[in-house]
Amino acid sequence: MKTIIYNIGTLAGILPESKTMLKGSEMNHVECIENAYLTIEDGIITDFGPCNGGYIGIQNNPSHDCVAGPSPCGQGGSTVLDTNTTTEIEYIDAKGGFVMPAFCDAHTHIVYAGCRDGEFRDKIAGLSYEEIAARGGGILNSADLLHETSEEELYRQSMERVNEIMAMGTGAVEIKSGYGLTLEDELKMLRVIRRIKETTPLTIKSTFLGAHAVGRAYKGRQADYVDHICKDMLPAVAAENLADFVDVFTDKGFFTVEETDKILSEAAKYGIKPKIHANELAVSGGVQVGVKHNAQSVDHLEATTDAEIECLRNSGTMPTMLPGCSFFLGIEFGRAKDYINAGLPVALSSDYNPGSSPSGNMRFVMALGCIRMRLTPEQSFNACTINSAYAMGVSDTVGSITVGKKANLIITKPLPSLAFIPYSHQTPIIEKVILNK
Repeated sequence: MKTIIYNIGTLAGILPESKTMLKGSEMNHVECIENAYLTIEDGIITDFGPCNGGYIGIQNNPSHDCVAGPSPCGQGGSTVLDTNTTTEIEYIDAKGGFVMPAFCDAHTHIVYAGCRDGEFRDKIAGLSYEEIAARGGGILNSADLLHETSEEELYRQSMERVNEIMAMGTGAVEIKSGYGLTLEDELKMLRVIRRIKETTPLTIKSTFLGAHAVGRAYKGRQADYVDHICKDMLPAVAAENLADFVDVFTDKGFFTVEETDKILSEAAKYGIKPKIHANELAVSGGVQVGVKHNAQSVDHLEATTDAEIECLRNSGTMPTMLPGCSFFLGIEFGRAKDYINAGLPVALSSDYNPGSSPSGNMRFVMALGCIRMRLTPEQSFNACTINSAYAMGVSDTVGSITVGKKANLIITKPLPSLAFIPYSHQTPIIEKVILNK
């Protein structure tokens, strides 16, 4: 099957195959082609380029195969799409809109049961995330609900959120466990993630987050719970090949650097690479232990110092910030601009979860990157596409317009500029989302 997208007003997010992330000043630019076409075969981008003269048409021509690209008429002529070919071809008219890579969301918790709207009132009344957790709420409430929910019902509820984020332009997503906090319930979550991977066109990475909080059965025995993760949970997860990554909530009131080091060392025996929750509530040392273990990413970073920036310099770890969490909880936004000015990459992701960021709208994340973190539209775009793809280990296959990558694409209505996407972040602009076509 071949697909030709034509009459593209702006083809945005073009990168060479060699670029799997953008750092520092590289994030200031988004490569674009005006008046473009793009071809797809078997779900892979095979070609793209400008339409000479800005015109493209379709005709039957018995003497040629399908032509897409510089016109055989020469410079200034039109591009002709010839429909007389034995290959089945679908033509998509972009009608002058943008074509861009689908968003990549490298940090979510979208497999959960029910919701926590009752805690919304507590937040309004002034209770902090940490205070709600200390009262036995937060993550533990979600664990209680999930325990009472069947695997089939958990899949059904999660698919509602999956369909929601796909419609909003997300094409790749990392999904964590962490609302089980028992062996059986963590495995239940990871099996649901596997089923989502098998039944949707999304590119999905799964993360085992048994160290999200201490399960109720281990209250007052945190060291025993860490041993349970290492001796029982990790072997079971590895035996079913259920996780691409392991994560630990390394922060004030949750898990220590020493406990994190122990869990990551054990996970390494099974070849499971880390991603770390770090510095959401305090400067926790999570960045440093993540870099020590060559983590794919360290996420949150609302509380940060120059020491974290220096630690990440020359590492392969992606600093990933979650502005939706800062917005919802009313806490500090990450110092994304400082990281970029220091020559580092930055990724942005949604943190879609029931307690601190109940939204997976990556366009809103891009807007918060601009409005609250003072990133340029280009920096925020790159943080939500190629760099967030790197943060979940898939930037070799998605996250940019690159020949050989998956055709995970958004087609928009005609827009005045790239800046319009975050500027008018609630205006419906998406005409079509293409995922692994």
